[in-house]
Amino acid sequence: MAKLRIAVAGAGLIGLRHLEEIVASAECVIGGIVDPGPKAADVAARFRVPLYPTLGECLATKPDGVIVATPNALHVEQALQCVVAGIPVLVEKPLAHTVEAGDALVATAEKAGVPILVGHMRRHSPIMDTAIDVVRSGRLGKLVAVMGSAVFCKPAVDGYFDPPNDWRRRPGGGPILINLIHEVDALRSLMGEIVAVQAQASNATRGFEVEDTVAITLRFAGGALGTFMLSDTAASPRSWEQTSQENKAYATYDDEDTYVVMGTHGSLAIPTMRLRTYASDADRSWFKPFVSSVVPMTRADPLALQIAHFADVIRGRAQPLVTGRDGLMNLRVVDAIARAAKRGGTVEIAPT
Repeated sequence: MAKLRIAVAGAGLIGLRHLEEIVASAECVIGGIVDPGPKAADVAARFRVPLYPTLGECLATKPDGVIVATPNALHVEQALQCVVAGIPVLVEKPLAHTVEAGDALVATAEKAGVPILVGHMRRHSPIMDTAIDVVRSGRLGKLVAVMGSAVFCKPAVDGYFDPPNDWRRRPGGGPILINLIHEVDALRSLMGEIVAVQAQASNATRGFEVEDTVAITLRFAGGALGTFMLSDTAASPRSWEQTSQENKAYATYDDEDTYVVMGTHGSLAIPTMRLRTYASDADRSWFKPFVSSVVPMTRADPLALQIAHFADVIRGRAQPLVTGRDGLMNLRVVDAIARAAKRGGTVEIAPT
């Protein structure tokens, strides 16, 4: 079977990671790079592949699939080009820069029958896959609550917040829109649909125009409640990157967790996979000890698994694990949290 030609639009940090995984894949080869930037020529030369200044020129060569890893504002425009050309597309998160634009993209793709896979790579994590299996097996009983966190410290000394990256100091550049969308996808996968949110935000630590810390409450369709703490200025390792051990660029701590899912019969801490359950219905009391265990799981690179899954989607062997509609719902929830943090009160979330 011939290898699939996958083109990558965007030769930035995440685009480079996709290019590396395509090269390592047994099923794919790089079908070209799309990037008009001055550094893109060096990237294309490194991988010895064609460089195209526009996506249209690349699509004319009829690649089997395209990965859109460009700035957020270009996601919808470029994904629509792929849909019109009938080419499956993997769109990096967020699916769109606005809910309205995402809605239009999803509707167009569904009408055309062209698959969209959204780049929520954590859904391809074997750890998360195992956690979802445990929750859905009923071992925890009826879901009651979830506590989650993404608290970490983005460095202020390496140019992250300085020109030309000073857009991160202004609305749209805070952790709600940059980081939270991955957490929303994970929480929906574990707990079901989020139907209402409340939030309070603060910029008291960095003093930028945009938030640096957010406290969030969530209500799920099944009746469970959740709390989530988000901060990009906290000296804490309780984030997925610092606990899962999946990305070797981060220091990791194997005694910390990012989520704790709680049901009527037990609780599961993720990613340590520490499981505590009652021995029987008769033992459901805080006076009775839990049966404690660790759920077996494996670790693997989610980006590599995502590329393999994208190949299956292109060949028609699988439906997208994270559909365009999933990406749209994640965007709706993040948008609702941003609005709740700004105006206060509860924001209800309509289904897609």
